[in-house]
Amino acid sequence: MKYAAWNGFTASCRQHLPSKVLIIILAVITGLITGSGAHLLKCLVAWVSGPMTDGLNPDNANYTLLISPILGILLTGIFQRYILQREIFHGVDRLSKSLAHHRYHLPTDLTYSPILASSITLGFGGSAGSEGPIAYAGAAIGSNIGRLFGITPALTKVMIACGASAGIAGIFKAPVGGALFSIEVLCMGLSAVAVIAVFTSSVTAALTAYVWSGCTPDIRFESIAPMQWGWMPYVVVLGLFCGLYSAYYSHIMRFMTHWYSTMGNPWAKNIIAGSIIAVAVFLFPPLYGEGYGFIDKLLSGDGGDFTNFSLFASDGAQTMTPILMAAGILAVKAFATSSTNSGGGVAGDFAPTLFAGAVAGFLFAATFNTFFMSGLPIGIFVFLGMAAVMAGAIQAPLMAVFLTAEMASGGSVLLLPLALCAMLSYLTVRVLHIFFHHRFRWTRS
Repeated sequence: MKYAAWNGFTASCRQHLPSKVLIIILAVITGLITGSGAHLLKCLVAWVSGPMTDGLNPDNANYTLLISPILGILLTGIFQRYILQREIFHGVDRLSKSLAHHRYHLPTDLTYSPILASSITLGFGGSAGSEGPIAYAGAAIGSNIGRLFGITPALTKVMIACGASAGIAGIFKAPVGGALFSIEVLCMGLSAVAVIAVFTSSVTAALTAYVWSGCTPDIRFESIAPMQWGWMPYVVVLGLFCGLYSAYYSHIMRFMTHWYSTMGNPWAKNIIAGSIIAVAVFLFPPLYGEGYGFIDKLLSGDGGDFTNFSLFASDGAQTMTPILMAAGILAVKAFATSSTNSGGGVAGDFAPTLFAGAVAGFLFAATFNTFFMSGLPIGIFVFLGMAAVMAGAIQAPLMAVFLTAEMASGGSVLLLPLALCAMLSYLTVRVLHIFFHHRFRWTRS
């Protein structure tokens, strides 16, 4: 009786509502649910990580960091193999493959399982982001809402795009960046009505997550100064530097992903991956989790937090310690993130590029200020570096620019240098790819 009433209701909706109106209504529902899921994921990560990080002492070595990431990857692996009985890591890649093979009906358990698995991975110290899992869960939410209303496969595809974009928009509180995710990253050819639905879902999800969080941004960037034209040459050099680093970062990610794929024993893969993360986090504690708190400090221009590492800091090298620490973090970040995402953990690829970009921007500005007395505003170059590395590593410059600008209140003031820096990084990676690809083909021939 209950199912007959529901079927009658959905049939009436399809009969009396134009498909354009129905898809917008479903997009709003998807945005509300996915935005709430994004906030829930952040709360779960904070709840799990709280006991792990509350007792950390910045003045001593924290040996618990050598254990918690391994435990987190093992627990996530057990959750996937024995409870879900399916692998859900690399959610964005799996979603892209489903769309390429026209598989638009995603399993119902995907609406919540990536959220649970990611909270374990990141809460125990995985060095990655939460956007991939929530995008995957959002896509499943959109798919299942479409199935409940009995819409066509073509409209279900639109609902998947709405859910995935809503996940990105909700987790970053960036509606335009979220909408551009489906267009630029998933490369979905969407009609005008579908684009409107995607933007509607993204705005709804971002607003929902924003309200649930008490109307507070995840990243605070309050010391935004007007851009000075004298800084533009440095912005150009920063874009090129971030492009070179993005190429290195992407190469390490691909290499490590392939390396983990060759491991047949899942237990060995989980332990090896967890050990690599643990060593990286032990040496560089800011690598723990998503690292938004550390980004906040860098945006404020505070590099002093780098000196809270008793393993490295010394009274005679306080000036160089932040620079050396930043360089070390950049060197190992790709190894930690790839181990998190490919070694059995469930996490995302976008937030790590924002973190790496922030550190790259700090390293660039601090180096020039230390050795050349350039007087560059560290916070602004940290902000520019975030968009630049994301644009180069993800190869999505539009999403990187708007997502970064939306995450920080007042970030649109720097939209021009942000776009310039991101585009230069993106083009640098493209040129390097073309150069090495053609050179490899020439040497092989």
